[in-house]
Amino acid sequence: MDFSELNLVYSTDGGKIDKPKEKKSAPAGDGIIRIHRETKGRKGKGVMLIKGLSLDEKALKLLAKEIKTRTGTGGSVKDFVIEIQGDQRDLVKTLLEKKGYQVKLAGS
Repeated sequence: MDFSELNLVYSTDGGKIDKPKEKKSAPAGDGIIRIHRETKGRKGKGVMLIKGLSLDEKALKLLAKEIKTRTGTGGSVKDFVIEIQGDQRDLVKTLLEKKGYQVKLAGS
């Protein structure tokens, strides 16, 4: 058996060994930001999904915070998608266009 392929998970010298976290990168898009409205699986509550931003995680969280304070709603960032509660797509669209993004309203 070749032991070089096994992952070290515990050492008597240092205890539990943590693996270094891999940095995820934003998926490459076509340069157009799309704002979707979704209610499926959310008990009828409407949520805006902002997709297509090619920013790193830190910049994405800062942008999400700015959008949340501007709209006065809650939200989060999951898998490089900003989720904002409610339906204020027109306000978010104008906010992103002022920042220089090309924005489209997608979905219903």
